[in-house]
Amino acid sequence: MLGTLQTEPAQSRPDLLAPPVAKALAVWPIEAVIDVDQVLVAPIDATLADTAAFCDAYGVGLAESANCVIVAGRRGDETRYAACIVLATTRADVNGVVRRRLDVRKASFAPMGEAVSLTGMEYGGITPIGLPASWPILVDSRVVAVPHVIIGSGVRNSKIAIPGPALGALPGAEVIDGLARPVE
Repeated sequence: MLGTLQTEPAQSRPDLLAPPVAKALAVWPIEAVIDVDQVLVAPIDATLADTAAFCDAYGVGLAESANCVIVAGRRGDETRYAACIVLATTRADVNGVVRRRLDVRKASFAPMGEAVSLTGMEYGGITPIGLPASWPILVDSRVVAVPHVIIGSGVRNSKIAIPGPALGALPGAEVIDGLARPVE
């Protein structure tokens, strides 16, 4: 499942994490569904951080790789954000399920600069761990069905390996059937 990744407990390697991710792991709830030591990190070549290149280079299946995309929608003068966690074999239903969940007229992927600025993470490495507490984390039900998934670490030079069910139990997370659609 982890391909050729060389993992170790993420909390022991803050150099492989964006600062908000390291901070979130430092205050990981004792009552969480998994112990913080089960959140693993592995260094990777930053030029291979994009999902398809990463999976090919490190022998990880697309069905075990998850993407975290930041979506923005406006309601009046207010911009509402959400993180969507979907498997790499699927795409988030941004203008259907996500738009309705955010209660906005139109939703779209947040602009890169905005996503980076608001999360404190690198584009292409954004992860649900350590996001602003006010943002909902929308997790496709397929993600929590996977025993372990690989997801960003907040930076492009590493990846996090975490049990899929743990992503659905993050603070602010909501597991949604049909959040994503299979890639055709």
